[in-house]
Amino acid sequence: YVNIFIDNKTSSITDSNGYYEIQNINEGEYEISISSLGYKSIKRNILISNNINIYDFNLEKKLFEIEQVVVTGTLKESYLKNSPVKVEVINDNFIKKISSSNLMEVVENINGLQNQIDCGVCGTNSIKINGMEGPYSLVLIDGMPIMSSLSSVYGLNGIPSSIIKQIEIVKGPSSTLYGSEAVAGVINIITKKPRDLSTLDCNFFITTHLEKNIDILIAPKFKFIDLLLSGNFYHMKNFIDHNDDNFNDVPLSNKTSLFNKISVKRKSNKTLNFSAKYYNENRFGGVKEWSDFYRGSDSVYGESIYSKRLEFSSFYELPFREKIDLQTSFNYHHQDSYYGPMKYEAWQNLYYANLIWNKKISDKNDLIVGFSHKYQTYIDSTISKISEKSYVPGLFIQDQIKLNNKISTLLGIRFDHHINHGLIYSPRISLKYNLSDFISFRLNSGTGFRIVNLFTEDHAALTGSRDVEIINDLQPEESFNINLNYNHFINYRNNTCSFDIDLFYNYFTNKIIPDYETNQNKIIYDNLDGYSISRGFAFSLKNKFMESIDLNFGFTYLDVFSIDPYEIKEVENFVPKYSGVYSIEYSENKFNYSVIFSGKLIGPMKLPKFSYPFNKDEFSSIYSINNIKLIKKINGFFTFYFSINNLFNVTQESPIINYENPFEDNFDTSYMYGELQTRNYTLGINFSL
Repeated sequence: YVNIFIDNKTSSITDSNGYYEIQNINEGEYEISISSLGYKSIKRNILISNNINIYDFNLEKKLFEIEQVVVTGTLKESYLKNSPVKVEVINDNFIKKISSSNLMEVVENINGLQNQIDCGVCGTNSIKINGMEGPYSLVLIDGMPIMSSLSSVYGLNGIPSSIIKQIEIVKGPSSTLYGSEAVAGVINIITKKPRDLSTLDCNFFITTHLEKNIDILIAPKFKFIDLLLSGNFYHMKNFIDHNDDNFNDVPLSNKTSLFNKISVKRKSNKTLNFSAKYYNENRFGGVKEWSDFYRGSDSVYGESIYSKRLEFSSFYELPFREKIDLQTSFNYHHQDSYYGPMKYEAWQNLYYANLIWNKKISDKNDLIVGFSHKYQTYIDSTISKISEKSYVPGLFIQDQIKLNNKISTLLGIRFDHHINHGLIYSPRISLKYNLSDFISFRLNSGTGFRIVNLFTEDHAALTGSRDVEIINDLQPEESFNINLNYNHFINYRNNTCSFDIDLFYNYFTNKIIPDYETNQNKIIYDNLDGYSISRGFAFSLKNKFMESIDLNFGFTYLDVFSIDPYEIKEVENFVPKYSGVYSIEYSENKFNYSVIFSGKLIGPMKLPKFSYPFNKDEFSSIYSINNIKLIKKINGFFTFYFSINNLFNVTQESPIINYENPFEDNFDTSYMYGELQTRNYTLGINFSL
């Protein structure tokens, strides 16, 4: 499955054995270009004649994929090293090092990202980027905002890691290209293409906590289309309570995720893809005595959530001489849930379309103009009893200019029209300076905005027994960001090293911060009459020693706080002062095995004082979670793996306030700052044909 181009026009893809054929080529001299993910590209001049028409090539593996193709930063394919916007790429090899079943288990191993558990009972979670709350992060699938506000609460666990080819992360506002949710950054999940896969791939694992997961991927290749059929099935029905609060430590869940992707082979070689996904989950958290009979009961406490999702998306490169792409997506999400006796049922539909014109004005000037259309319906039949419809059209313009061989810049602006808030514009500017072929500086700055959907985004407004009070009409949150990145690649002997340093500063106005402390029995919501700041720095290092040892390390320092009109500083809750991720892998090619030691370090977090009166300093303790994994390949078809998760058995005490009396006013479930899963073991097998 290597891409082969003749004079950048005629193309072919090698089959599973590495053979290729290109027909109807006249005699003469041609330039042949060969590329494949994870290998160094080849570009040579070849001579085609009656006597010479067979060419063989051997590709050399790349230690660091600085020529990785990314799309997230600029809405067009670009080599990672050339992108003026800093894009962090998490590839398939990284994901395989982790015993994971879904996206959220991968996220917590990425520097600067935090898998924030918002409920210690049902396990709802969100992705924080540089300490900013989950709703500020936009999650895309193949470039489309399929994960809407309602689905971001539980739907992120429904993205199986088996279908992920790579994850592209842009930290900092990206509202210019992607709209209102992209305030903290963008996480774009690029799904696998059929040509990336074997015809059949199966993966199964089971843990000593009796979590069972199976992935099946089928990728047949036909003359006119390639198919990818995927199924992920997860089952966890073992009640675990190691902290003795009578509530489960791990949510009980049955999950089914089905994914289908179709790639049409057009004569023009232009792209035409369709994909569809179905997700169904039955999740429970609560006391051991609970059963389905008590769903909605005020006598036996349980949180029961039924989620159903449908997703469709397409990418069509129009048959014009100009490069014009049409991207469309639709998703339907239904949540039927009980949090104790409180019922919450909602439906959300999101229709989205992008029409993008990419015009290469010259070798140094690349223009993108796009029109976006977002139509959303939301119905809440229980708590807020509202039925909303909104249509948001948008126009964005971006111009990437290469000033010379060392300096390139990117200018962009977006206009969105909201029926309640009028016209909102979001500019951004990026500047890249190449000090040498392997040293670069990137400066990115821009603004962001976000329209808040309170009950669909903040789980604390639903769970527990606190009353919710909204003081005023909530206004859109606005932000300004600046980010400086230093990137350096070093080659020495048989070793390769890459490291990044990031400095970032985010300034928010109108930020909505839930107030837990004014009244112990209420959560009060209002726009901040002041400002909020998220700032810090990050460092990451990747080093490959002699092809056998792979070292990765990342560290992030955060200072997140708000200032009220009286200039009083308030540190934000549940944001670690610092965090780190690390892994070291040893691979032995002769015997086909790998050993990976990985972990994360979480610094102290500020905790709400009313919830932790026993904690004088109101800060959580520092902790580290470590894992070890052994991978062994056999016969090229089977791969066995064994892992020990939470090696040193580090857990927090019960995250539930007043767990003895779950129906009283001060009962609260939203104070997760540490790990609840005790040490457990995973045994898995992968079969590839």
